[in-house]
Amino acid sequence: MNVFLTGGAGYIGSICTEELLNAGHQVTVYDNLTEGHRSAVDSRAKFILGKPEVEGDILDAVKSSRPDAIMHFAASALVGESMTNPKKYFHNNVFNAMKLADAAVECGVKKFVFSSTCATYAPPEKMPMTEDLPQRPISPYGESKLMFEKILDWYHKIYRLEFIAFRYFNAAGASEKFGEHHRIETHLIPNVLKVPLGQAKQCDIYGTDYSTPDGTCIRDYIHIIDLAQAHILGLAPGKTGFYNLGNGDGYSVREVISMCEKVTGAKIPTVEKPRRPGDSPKLVAAAEKAIRELGWKPKFPKLEDIVTTAWTWHKKNPNGYPD
Repeated sequence: MNVFLTGGAGYIGSICTEELLNAGHQVTVYDNLTEGHRSAVDSRAKFILGKPEVEGDILDAVKSSRPDAIMHFAASALVGESMTNPKKYFHNNVFNAMKLADAAVECGVKKFVFSSTCATYAPPEKMPMTEDLPQRPISPYGESKLMFEKILDWYHKIYRLEFIAFRYFNAAGASEKFGEHHRIETHLIPNVLKVPLGQAKQCDIYGTDYSTPDGTCIRDYIHIIDLAQAHILGLAPGKTGFYNLGNGDGYSVREVISMCEKVTGAKIPTVEKPRRPGDSPKLVAAAEKAIRELGWKPKFPKLEDIVTTAWTWHKKNPNGYPD
């Protein structure tokens, strides 16, 4: 297929681009490089420097690439920032996303695959989390993603735009070529790995008194390549709806740090700090729907595999991407 992919210079989008190309698809990456990196775009892909604030830029880009499908990864994605600058999140994640959905309809694109988030859910009433749980986001980030999910649902009903929205949990790991380099890093694994890289003296643990076996938060980590494979499966015709992506297992902050020590062979000092507002004790996905309906099967469910691939990439690229 010919796939138009937004956010292909970012962490998840870059590896999804790589996996699509490896599977024989053609890819056009559209990215404005405010958060992504030009060198993270696979050289086999066509690249368009996006200017979504310019009227007609998204539509012209879609028209020129004539895609069979759109994958939408581009978004503002820092929960904390969304609490202080909600305007940015609703503008980027809803207004600009609507331009893309409108372009899909105008250009006759048949499939739209959306990178959503578990942040659309309310604090969970049961674990693991299934797709039918109430959606009551507690941040503008989660709200903006939920709003666009609803837009896609209505566009499906009215315009017959077939869509899949993947709600995933903690993406982690790396491919051989591409890895995780955010200008503002909030994810646990790359922050822990900064210690053995010599870029930090210790890592912080926010909250040690949660109702979990070791008192620290538990999260569901999913390998980035498994995530990409789910998106590729989502291109299949006739598949539509909402799907969680995760391993169904969780690891605590302390377990992640311990695994990073095992993989790197380095002692990683920690500093215990108070809880952060809004952090849930445990977030774990139920992904049986994606497994059953899409035929998805994670190849790298073990935390050791996830950390090992991340460490291998960070050792080769200690300063991340050059641009």
